[in-house]
Amino acid sequence: MAGKNLVGPEADALDLGVVFRALADENRRSVLTQLAADRSDNERGCNSFDLPISKQNQTHHFRVLREAGLIDEIDYGNRKGIRLRRADIEKRFPGLLALLGAEPPGDTAPRQEVSSICSG
Repeated sequence: MAGKNLVGPEADALDLGVVFRALADENRRSVLTQLAADRSDNERGCNSFDLPISKQNQTHHFRVLREAGLIDEIDYGNRKGIRLRRADIEKRFPGLLALLGAEPPGDTAPRQEVSSICSG
């Protein structure tokens, strides 16, 4: 059954600020890191990601990633598929996926507050 491809911006229109905002969320970063680790770039189902959030929130996060141009979503009616736009990302932002791959999986260690870093 052929699905309807829900497309984001063209590769040349990918905006670094929008991409960084999309990747600022740890759940979206986790999805992209998992996709980038699979060099075959196979399509995955939305429910194949182990995200500790509701299905409704997952839908929101996938939409943000699509609108940033990082993934394609394929709508099959009763389910959606997700595919990394590896070639477009590498063309526009070389090294970004490698940088994401260097982040330890599930890196949710508490971050030091900026005020405590700056205070003497």
